[in-house]
Amino acid sequence: MDEDRTARDEDARRDPGPPSGGRDRHETPLERADRNFGELLQELRVTQTGVQILFAFLLTLAFTARFPSLDAVQRATYIATLLLAVLAAALLTAPAALHRALFGRGAKPQIVQMSSRLATAGLSVLALALAGSVLLVVDVTAGRAAGIAAGAGTFAVCVGLWGVLPRLARRALTRAQEEGTGTPPP
Repeated sequence: MDEDRTARDEDARRDPGPPSGGRDRHETPLERADRNFGELLQELRVTQTGVQILFAFLLTLAFTARFPSLDAVQRATYIATLLLAVLAAALLTAPAALHRALFGRGAKPQIVQMSSRLATAGLSVLALALAGSVLLVVDVTAGRAAGIAAGAGTFAVCVGLWGVLPRLARRALTRAQEEGTGTPPP
């Protein structure tokens, strides 16, 4: 009898959360926070590698033979881009520090929420750093107008893929769920 009550109590505490492909996950809020944090960390592993490579590339530029020949605009672009890459790296690694500081304090949902915001800010800054890097390289190799066009194009691609596309996909999924189909159109 106690075993049945325990099972019912456990079921009552479980929160199905949002439907996933028509199936409920049947996870508690803490289980969902754990899953969401694991998924966020996986996403950050991908982006952190790219940021580290970009940062290393930018650090080495200052020590190349051609660096002294950069004009004032190119140097300013270099410094701004380097600092943006540092900020992106800091924002994208902050969730690990946040988790470490709050570990074991029962704050996993708050950690997930703050970490998600940090990751979003990090991606925004990373888009600027990528655009600045492309602008600088193309400016040096093909001229200022080409550099500006390439930098703007890079920024537009990042905004499109990282901002617009996810919003459109979310809107389509929401519409499909409201219509009862559960899956967005192909």
